[in-house]
Amino acid sequence: MMLSDVMEDYLKVIYHLQGERDGRIRTSEIADYLDVTSPTVTSMIDKLEERGLVDREKYKGVELTPEGETVALEVVRHHRLLESYLTEQLDYDWSEVHEEADRLEHHISEKFERRLVEALGDPQVDPHGDPIPNEQLDPPETTENRQLTEFEEGDRVVVERISDRDPEVLRYLSDRGIDTGVTLRIDEIAPFGMITACPNGRDTEVSLPEDVAVDVHVHDAV
Repeated sequence: MMLSDVMEDYLKVIYHLQGERDGRIRTSEIADYLDVTSPTVTSMIDKLEERGLVDREKYKGVELTPEGETVALEVVRHHRLLESYLTEQLDYDWSEVHEEADRLEHHISEKFERRLVEALGDPQVDPHGDPIPNEQLDPPETTENRQLTEFEEGDRVVVERISDRDPEVLRYLSDRGIDTGVTLRIDEIAPFGMITACPNGRDTEVSLPEDVAVDVHVHDAV
């Protein structure tokens, strides 16, 4: 099945949104995620539905069919392998690789994918902590982590995953020493949502707006 890059992007976005919530995904949610108009999304959903890649229910939204999920998982696998290669082999900062991988993910062959896996030693997660779908394209198991905003003052947590949807957020966090594996001590939660935390190994506290903190997924420090 030959699909355009844009079609694959839509399937990947629906896959990501389905992973964040239960139920079908509304057209407006896809439009917000991609920063496009709702009519543009509706037109693309029509094409994907014709190809049997999404199932649409009027007034309730869309979800991926098994065929659509397989396509999405392959794109996600390519994306996360590329991010890992760019970070580990080409010395990219982990905050830079998302946009590069977005450009390359649609155009690599299966042979190149196998070479990436061999060069990287078959990694299980990408630089942002997201699980990499396996060669059989099975959906990755969900991990038991929570958003940083769900914790309280005095808690110590370990960063497990950081959403890579916004490169500006990644750069903001990287510049402040917040990366996967870093332990954070939550020092203050302001009434308006600002979270102040101190990364291990640093004397300086970091203040994170709530709309940034929700992209940081953590678990309790042992």
